[in-house]
Amino acid sequence: MADIAKKIQSIAVERILVLDGAMGTMIQDHKLEEADYRGEQFKDWHSDLKGNNDLLSVTQPELIKNIHLDYLNAGADIIETNTFNATAISMADYDMQDFVEQINLAAASLAREAADEITAKNPDKPRFVAGVLGPTSRTASISPDVNDPGKRNVDFDELVETYKEATRALVRGKVDIIMLETIFDTLNAKAAAFAVDVVFEELGFKLPVMVSGTITDASGRTLSGQTTEAFYYSLRHTKPVSFGLNCALGPDLLRQYVAELSRVSECLVSAHPNAGLPNEFGEYDMQADEMAEHIEEWAKSGLVNIVGGCCGSTPEHIKAISDVVSKATPRKLPTIDIKLRLSGLEPFVH
Repeated sequence: MADIAKKIQSIAVERILVLDGAMGTMIQDHKLEEADYRGEQFKDWHSDLKGNNDLLSVTQPELIKNIHLDYLNAGADIIETNTFNATAISMADYDMQDFVEQINLAAASLAREAADEITAKNPDKPRFVAGVLGPTSRTASISPDVNDPGKRNVDFDELVETYKEATRALVRGKVDIIMLETIFDTLNAKAAAFAVDVVFEELGFKLPVMVSGTITDASGRTLSGQTTEAFYYSLRHTKPVSFGLNCALGPDLLRQYVAELSRVSECLVSAHPNAGLPNEFGEYDMQADEMAEHIEEWAKSGLVNIVGGCCGSTPEHIKAISDVVSKATPRKLPTIDIKLRLSGLEPFVH
């Protein structure tokens, strides 16, 4: 399985790899109703399921596979499984904790089928599947009660267990990569990374891991308070194949943080920003050509190895991004001096 990491790294030396775009945005375009989410399998479920996008991998598999195919045909090298909330903690919102394995396995299998179909048409451009582990709906570092700073509604061990369950199913579904995505709390991410390592040890092999955090606003910090550099130092020990940023901001506002990460990262740098900031209706207005213009500048500045889109992005955005980076030179991995690198909310280098 180490061959997958080597293959990705060898391709990344030659060209910038392209990630897919938003799954949720594409699902919303279909204007699905409660019955669509339920399907035949859950038509008698005791609570509402509308909004449980991950469940659609089970109840509407053709729809999800077609979204994957649309992104692959737009030029994506890596597609992400429809599993952003497919953990027991997040599925508890629908009382569906018992279906985590089924949902992850179905989602991974659909993405695998789609990637293999497109690779078979052009074996010179292999496509990869990233099994997504989302941040969950809880945070281990921050109190849910402003009047009780020490209160927590989840702990490290609970997070580890829920991430292990999801990871096992993603691997069974034959993903190529495990992606820790949209990280807003570094402690959640450390639980995910630990869980993934435990599963790899159980299985006797490893898959490459991608890590992608979220700078939540113009403060330039994650929700749990870390700067980009400090966040990187907190998780560099996991030795990911790539380290990156996604969500919350559009490419215009995210650029300075991608540049900061590009300066300190010993591994590949990824970025998949939103299509701008949401408007008053919660919709994203940045068009494909404008987004691609920003990404083209990133590429020319040597900041990135892997790029794609997050909220609001569509196959049109990914096609435009794929076109502008197709001839760009990927970021070269820098030579980093050996120093003591620690992190709290700020980095400490000595």
